[in-house]
Amino acid sequence: MVTVGLLYPGHSAEDDYPALEARLNGSVRLPVVITSVGEDAHRVDALLDLGRAERLAEGAAELKPARPDSVMWACTSGSFVFGREGAHIQAAGVAQALGVPASSTSIAFVDACRTLGVQRVAVAASYPEDVAQHFVRFLTAGGVDVVSMGSNGIITAAEVGTLAPEQVVAMVKAADHPDAEAVLVPDTAMHTLGIVDELETAVGKPVLTANQVTVWKGLELAGVVPSLPDLGTLFATRGNPE
Repeated sequence: MVTVGLLYPGHSAEDDYPALEARLNGSVRLPVVITSVGEDAHRVDALLDLGRAERLAEGAAELKPARPDSVMWACTSGSFVFGREGAHIQAAGVAQALGVPASSTSIAFVDACRTLGVQRVAVAASYPEDVAQHFVRFLTAGGVDVVSMGSNGIITAAEVGTLAPEQVVAMVKAADHPDAEAVLVPDTAMHTLGIVDELETAVGKPVLTANQVTVWKGLELAGVVPSLPDLGTLFATRGNPE
């Protein structure tokens, strides 16, 4: 049984992962370690503090007894604010601490787009505009063109975690654009693992969500991405990023 370890900041939608594990009848283990949070705020200075090496190292030490095959820093904003190079350095530190492959949600978004052959995307962001633009720049640096971006101005992860499924669907539909080949939904604070197929039906195209790509990338790093039900186009697609 493959084990993908998850370093998750604070409390908002971390229950998405054990719920998915239960749905998969134990075929995949998704142990979650909650990393420390200074201030719960979608603000660049707070996010740089959230993703600093010391916090991730503490989480990695706590995750070690779970003996993961791979590890994901399950945080989009706490990785993309470091830029593409910084996010890779961040992941490398986690990998070194645990001796297994590691990545982050932001990197996973770029790799998932490559796997799907998607170049033009719309972004449905929970964040304020200035923070969301950091994600746009991260995607652009990874070769993904953002043709439309909806920013919803939500300041805290705690508030994002309270969004109802119909609110997430509305957010995704509002951000979609005819030229977009897929809609990206950053923020692991948003509950999405139970509604990926619903989101894709709503816009008629692939939808990539933060918690979805986090699990996908962790499985890929562990060496196998099984075809899993109710998790959208990404989990029905085979292939590796370049």
